[in-house]
Amino acid sequence: MNPQADGIEIAPGIRIAEDALRFSYSSSSGPGGQNVNKRATKAELRVALAAIPAPARAVERLARLAARRLNDEGDIVITSDEHRSQGQNRSECLERLRELIVAALAEPKIRRKTRPSRGSVERRLADKSRHSERKRARRSHDD
Repeated sequence: MNPQADGIEIAPGIRIAEDALRFSYSSSSGPGGQNVNKRATKAELRVALAAIPAPARAVERLARLAARRLNDEGDIVITSDEHRSQGQNRSECLERLRELIVAALAEPKIRRKTRPSRGSVERRLADKSRHSERKRARRSHDD
């Protein structure tokens, strides 16, 4: 059986085993009135960086993107307490993880050095000389 056949599809072509996603819940701050004191609606998602089946370069980019969310054990920790329900906060955590992974999968465009064209250099110099001439014309002729 293919190990990636089961699990949750986080990003296109990236499936993470459900046991690699560790959720914990605690009481939340924010909206909810008295409900906030009784219900554990804040969701915290932990997933090991090593458990994400992505190309090595993408994992390196993911580590850089998630730097402040990365703990000493190599886990990405994402929390959400924006919503009043545990399920919505859990979905929000998964969505944030999805956004991070999609951003890490995008290969950065390689910048190639270019030179300005001859015409653009000539236009720039012509504009500079016109500007200089305009300023020179404004000066008083007593100098």
